Amino acid sequence: MLLKATLSHPLALVTKPAGAVCGKHVNRAPNDQLQWRLYAQVPMSHTTLTPQRERWLLLTLAGIQFTYILDFMVMMPLGPQFTRLFDISDAQFGALVSAYTFSAGASGLAASAYLDRFDRKRLLVVLYTLFALSTMGCALAMTYGQFFVARVGAGLFGGVLSALIQTILADVVPFERRGRAMGVVMSSFSVSTVAGVPLGLYLAAAFSWHAPFWLVVGLCGVFGAMAYWTVPQLRAHLDHPDRHSVWGEIVATVRERNHQWSFAFTMVSILTGFMIIPYITIYLETNLAVSNRDIPLLYLAGGAATLVSARWIGVLSDRLGKRYMYERLAALVGIPLFTLTLMPPAPFWVLTLVYVLFFVIVSGRMIPSMAVVSAAANPRRRGTFMAISGALQSFAMGLAALVGGLIIGRSADGQVTGYWITALLGTLASFASVWLIRRIQVPEGKGPISAPKIGT
Repeated sequence: MLLKATLSHPLALVTKPAGAVCGKHVNRAPNDQLQWRLYAQVPMSHTTLTPQRERWLLLTLAGIQFTYILDFMVMMPLGPQFTRLFDISDAQFGALVSAYTFSAGASGLAASAYLDRFDRKRLLVVLYTLFALSTMGCALAMTYGQFFVARVGAGLFGGVLSALIQTILADVVPFERRGRAMGVVMSSFSVSTVAGVPLGLYLAAAFSWHAPFWLVVGLCGVFGAMAYWTVPQLRAHLDHPDRHSVWGEIVATVRERNHQWSFAFTMVSILTGFMIIPYITIYLETNLAVSNRDIPLLYLAGGAATLVSARWIGVLSDRLGKRYMYERLAALVGIPLFTLTLMPPAPFWVLTLVYVLFFVIVSGRMIPSMAVVSAAANPRRRGTFMAISGALQSFAMGLAALVGGLIIGRSADGQVTGYWITALLGTLASFASVWLIRRIQVPEGKGPISAPKIGT
């Protein structure tokens, strides 16, 4: 495995001489020559890590991403408990999910003004600490109102973490290896599904729904300490003489055409899955008669499959091309979406296969897509770009959850109705995302299949 526990000299650091520039091997479209000439003039950060140090860094970033994802994902299988405990509707539960994502989006937009004005390491440690304290508030909450407010607080600080992690990866890991690196970090989704969510559900069953959030708080302490020792100082982005004012940086970032295509792609691609994901557990228990004791097994199977597939998708993305890989996965996404939302009660092993297929394809798309999005940024505004992208991603999650909650209904016997409509809308969003990703301009690796140029 890429990540090993017995790494020698994990903190060894190598520094390259400055002087190289970005912009090599770029597919240029006729209308974007000026933009890419500007990109090529921007010196990149030349602090590179030894293989051992890089592995420890990826492990740390994956751990931080793991806690952030677990904090968000554990809400989904606990949905039936929350609806019964707080006596709320499915739409109100969707609003609870959206409160987290909308606050994450709002903080992401606010952070976009300042993300490129601070040392990456210091900012990561501070934000992660505040996220841990907010999650502690979730663990201490006793009522729906208290929990709602605490979720908003966790979203405010956690919403910036994903963008900051991707920014650090893009600063440190070269584009030709970024697919593998992104696969390692994104495997945190799989690990969260394999271990985190089942463990959280077990703790919730053994103690109370507060327990999973205490688990997240404890893990934040572990990975926060690792971040302090493994994340290098990243300050090259602070040294540009032509820096705009705070809001000028945001305006300059948003006005770049390549950034606009990337933002649109990010939002549309998120709509594919998040109209469905928040309500899966509710649908499984009500329509497919799955016992709440078996829900952790489904998450375990789906997570184990994606834990394996994430690395291979990352490798294939580097070898064949990021856009090429995304387009192939996006073309298949309708199969698990419609199968899951339309299937009748079936043997557990059949349901497990469908669930695995859903996780592998829907989550697998994120590996090449994030590599493309991170590479689309103007290097001197990468932090601002990724913060805005993360904010829009969070807004899209919240919007999708709200729309999904409004679409589905309940029959007289309590079964979920109209769930297949979310699959239809998700499939259409997936096709639209393929059209959008072809408009994004990125440097391509050495794979035999390159991404199409804009306008082709």
